[in-house]
Amino acid sequence: MAASRVARLRPLLAGITRPIRLTTTPRSRLLPRTQYISSTAKSARPDVFHSQLDDPAAASLLGSYKETPKAPQTLTEKIFQRHALDLAPGKVVRSGDFITLSPHRCMTHDNSWPVALKFMEMGATSLNNPNQIVMTLDHDVQNKSETNLKKYSQIEAFAKKQGVDFYPAGHGIGHQIMVEEGYAWPGSVAVASDSHSNMYGGVGCLGTPVVRTGAADIWATGATWFKIPPIAKVTFTGQLPKGATGKDVIVALCGIFNNDEVLNHAIEFVGAEDTMRSLPIDDRLTIANMTTEWGALSGLFPIDSLLQGYLRFRATEAAMYKGDTQKRFSHKALDALFADKLEADPNARYTKSLFLDLSTVAPVVSGPNSVKVATPVAELEAEKIKVDKAYLVSCTNSRASDIALAAKVFKDAAARGEEAKVAPGVKLYIAAASAAEQEQAEGEGDWQVLLDAGAEPLPSGCGPCIGLGTGLLEAGEVGISASNRNFKGRMGSKDAKAYLGSPEVVAASALKGIIAAPGWYETPTMYEGISAGEGDGIRRRVVGIEEALEKLIGQAETLVTESEAALSGSEQTSSASSAAEIVQGFPEKLEGEIIFCDADNINTDGIYPGKYTYQDNVSVEKMAEVCMENYDGAFNTLAKPGDILVSGFNFGTGSSREQAATAILAKKIPLVVAGSFGNIFATNSINNALMGLESPKLVQRLRETFSSQTSGTAQKNEAIKEPEANEQSLDSPPPAGPNVPAQEKQLTRRTGWKLTWDVRKSTIEVTEGGGGERWTEPVPEIPPNVQKIIAGGGLVKSRQAQFSG
Repeated sequence: MAASRVARLRPLLAGITRPIRLTTTPRSRLLPRTQYISSTAKSARPDVFHSQLDDPAAASLLGSYKETPKAPQTLTEKIFQRHALDLAPGKVVRSGDFITLSPHRCMTHDNSWPVALKFMEMGATSLNNPNQIVMTLDHDVQNKSETNLKKYSQIEAFAKKQGVDFYPAGHGIGHQIMVEEGYAWPGSVAVASDSHSNMYGGVGCLGTPVVRTGAADIWATGATWFKIPPIAKVTFTGQLPKGATGKDVIVALCGIFNNDEVLNHAIEFVGAEDTMRSLPIDDRLTIANMTTEWGALSGLFPIDSLLQGYLRFRATEAAMYKGDTQKRFSHKALDALFADKLEADPNARYTKSLFLDLSTVAPVVSGPNSVKVATPVAELEAEKIKVDKAYLVSCTNSRASDIALAAKVFKDAAARGEEAKVAPGVKLYIAAASAAEQEQAEGEGDWQVLLDAGAEPLPSGCGPCIGLGTGLLEAGEVGISASNRNFKGRMGSKDAKAYLGSPEVVAASALKGIIAAPGWYETPTMYEGISAGEGDGIRRRVVGIEEALEKLIGQAETLVTESEAALSGSEQTSSASSAAEIVQGFPEKLEGEIIFCDADNINTDGIYPGKYTYQDNVSVEKMAEVCMENYDGAFNTLAKPGDILVSGFNFGTGSSREQAATAILAKKIPLVVAGSFGNIFATNSINNALMGLESPKLVQRLRETFSSQTSGTAQKNEAIKEPEANEQSLDSPPPAGPNVPAQEKQLTRRTGWKLTWDVRKSTIEVTEGGGGERWTEPVPEIPPNVQKIIAGGGLVKSRQAQFSG
């Protein structure tokens, strides 16, 4: 059998084989130099289905399978395929595709009222599908001001009128509610107007954030546009040693891969069954939650036997107590889920592959004031860093299991005959992820142990994790928290230092008064540090002839399948016009002079200052005046209407403020070209009718030409630093400093270069100054659904036309 297959496929084999190379990867001080095999995944086949259903029950969600596409897909692609509307017959969704996404659930929290205002601005009066929407109040629950209570009242009244599931302040943090109440269902997409919706990946649900306009669009129509991100695979090997936790895993990943390796990616965590079983569901939730801090848009764990056990328990519990969760957790739904388990195809393509050996993970701490710095707790303990405040709070690490580990630190101290109290001069704050988790911790006695130790309880909610309420860090103080972000100033004063650690490290630090570990970590024999790198982490081994032959055959058959699909696609394409479709109202050509902002990582505060973000009724003229003010004060006088703004890489990183896009439009700049864009900025640009293109070549040519020309205003050897005013919103990653020494680069310059974008041909033509070189470069085609939004004046105006019509 094998021989005949080889004979049939032999002509293809030569083109798909390549040697495996053993390489080494540089490490941070966290790691020794170790070896890894660099490998590139290929592709496989999927089972998929369409998405949004009127019936909220998970059983019916899993009962709507459509025809299985032949081409291989990742788990992420398969789930997006299920929830993509209006796909062409036979269309297999891929990373990079623009789709109309209809998520199974959409959660909003304290920002529900701003979303409601967007919703009403669209002209909508009733939700498209109330079963799709969940509203929670969790961010500012300690704020009892008249203004905040009025906002909470408005949200509750709106939820009641629209008939959506609503959870008031004190019930818990929205992300925890989504998981424990069964809204985040395995194999589905659940979105939220909050960046930590990644957490749902811990239970096999593809969780990803949407901006407020996107959430309002889902409320009004049941769907919104979405671009599928690049997908990275992270392979776990080994098993976690005693005393290491999921928090240590994700802190290590953030510290090791700290050069934006997974920025704006969807991540899939994979590993052998015994490896994955060493990561309990609560640990998976923690890891998935903090993939946000790692820069990713989602972090997805497999739908495996461990998850099945967790869900079976929840279904039994729901049946016993006969609560509302019976509608979502049921054994019937789980039978359907696991009867045809969704998983990535064996040869699915990933943009990149990384690995981490769990058996080498030790307790680590992140910071200060950065998730990109990870240090073994043992090192920090030797430094005797005094702690002023400790926090066992947030959706990341404040479930009953986390509270139990923290309580164990004080129980063990008492068993040793030591005083089991929070150290003098230290304050320990505790807030459970939800009322249900607190109730469980109280029932097990762990909550009382912490109270007896001197912990100060806070209501279940976000609180100090996002710089709100009691217990914020003051200038000069040091804090250690089990939460997810330790950006400068996020948890209080910008002059404080914030570290992140596991619940037991937080408790041990509170007990000892310095950053410390609880002491129950067992160092593996022959320990040489944390092992991680590129590839899948599987060492070179002897491969038998039969196994090697089967692998080659599998690769060849995949190649045949893909070639047939490509040929079919090319035949369809050849029968149609090669030009891109242009919808009515979208320009066929756009041209202007390039104004060059020569920096990478220009964040949204650099584009539109934070001090204006929450001011109502800022005029269009004022927005134009302050556009790019925090990046370069000279921009206002240099930029002219009709210019094409070109900048470096990761343009628009940072917070989700939509004014970063609308301020550029206020300046009458219709198009931004960058090496790459921050994901949320790119989304907000389309939603507000600002056009954007990625062209790394153009950025490179501009830098080759202008980088040696010294700025007339820069002083010799004066470094350009990011403006100190670039404080972030409560829900954004920190800005990276512009990669621009002042003595080498002018921040903003008129180039005299002309750019013409031919939309129909999907090309840009650049003329480098008067009589300079002229060249063309292909750019991505703008899909019709995106063109319609921009041509309609943005998503809100497009929906206004739809509802008024």
